[in-house]
Amino acid sequence: MTTDWLKDLTTILSDGALREVGDTYLTEPRGMWRGSAAAVVAPSDTEEVARVIRFAASRGIPVVPWSGGTGLVGGQTMPDAMPILLSTERMNRIREVYPSENVLVAEAGCILTDVHGAAADADRLFPLSLASEGTARIGGLLATNAGGVQVLRYGNARDLVLGIEAVLPSGEILRGLRRLRKDNTGYDLRNLLIGAEGTLGVITAAALRLFPRPAHEGTAVLVVESPAKALDLLGRALKLGGVTAFELMAGQGMQFLQETGVPVRLPFPEAPEWSVLIDLGLGPEDDPIERLERLFVEGHETGLVSDGVIASSEAQRRDLWAVRETIPEANKRIGAIASNDISLPLSAVPDFIDGCGARLRQAADLRINCFGHLGDGNLHYNLFPAEGRSRADYTDRVAELREIVAHEVAARDGSFSAEHGVGRLKVAELERYGDPAKMQAMRAIKAALDPAGIMNPGAVLRAPSR
Repeated sequence: MTTDWLKDLTTILSDGALREVGDTYLTEPRGMWRGSAAAVVAPSDTEEVARVIRFAASRGIPVVPWSGGTGLVGGQTMPDAMPILLSTERMNRIREVYPSENVLVAEAGCILTDVHGAAADADRLFPLSLASEGTARIGGLLATNAGGVQVLRYGNARDLVLGIEAVLPSGEILRGLRRLRKDNTGYDLRNLLIGAEGTLGVITAAALRLFPRPAHEGTAVLVVESPAKALDLLGRALKLGGVTAFELMAGQGMQFLQETGVPVRLPFPEAPEWSVLIDLGLGPEDDPIERLERLFVEGHETGLVSDGVIASSEAQRRDLWAVRETIPEANKRIGAIASNDISLPLSAVPDFIDGCGARLRQAADLRINCFGHLGDGNLHYNLFPAEGRSRADYTDRVAELREIVAHEVAARDGSFSAEHGVGRLKVAELERYGDPAKMQAMRAIKAALDPAGIMNPGAVLRAPSR
């Protein structure tokens, strides 16, 4: 694609908007793609975003929205063209906080930890929480409908948004920053753009829901015999109330932490085959340690729990969470053959873990690290080389192994993408497993809103041949 238009582009940009094209913008965390860009543009406000999109639309130039660059399915990289890469990094203002309404209005370039801090300053909680929160930005988190560890209690990203401001593919500004809980005035464009991965426009700001901060928090890691017993324990925990997170961890994850030397304090001398991390957030009159002890006793008496550690201080609580949160780092050091972000009906989780594991081990000599958000049915189901082998030994088997996982998920009415999105990595899987009527509607929506096909082409939906 010719880039004769670059000089014209600079005439519509504010000072500091044009950035150097470099690795920061062209690489992604798993190293599967290297993107390309004719220009990297970082607008300072929504009006400037609109000017850039109108410019691109008038010339048929692809635009790839870029937020924190933490996406895991390649949605932020476009390797086969020379697009305008539009970064939201300069749009990083907290526009307003409304404590009495439990609402915070943030621009798309706000880093998640900064939103957490602004909410805390108002004695409120913004509950979206995930491993990349120190670099992930609000725009990208909403564009992918991010999940994280507290979905069980507070919901996905889309459940935390009251209104959005966005620039549509035509360059028109959607001014939807309303702070309303009820607004039945036509199609919900907010939820159409959330999860669209930048293919229907650029989210520039959002009105976010806040919550009262828990007065007391508590964390425990309890050893269970199997995922089925973990599921039974989840039911008991929910009856006791106050559950914020309920994370399943296979012993393989703790073994990887030991094997790779990730600096973390493990809760047990030997990694149990299965354990769960439980986090509670309670009111001023409730004691989380007492409630977790009650759950442990109930679980032990009913044969669900065989051992456990309950944090007695905030430092111990952080140590327990560090085990769960550093598993991805250990995975990265081992080197995955294939990583799968899947969701299942809760009752299907144990059967999937048993059945899919058996099929995979029949197909190849490998290790499986299964962990994730059992409370909402989301598992990170990752495949690794057998001890003493490298992932290069499995290069010709990746597609086959991924297909086994996708098939086993689909057979149980699950999803091959729970919280990471489709991006460029999973376009073929969406075509294979997506409902035909849904796919037809998605293509029609894309064609109606983005007839020139400039917004993140090739992400979510396969780009038509030009």
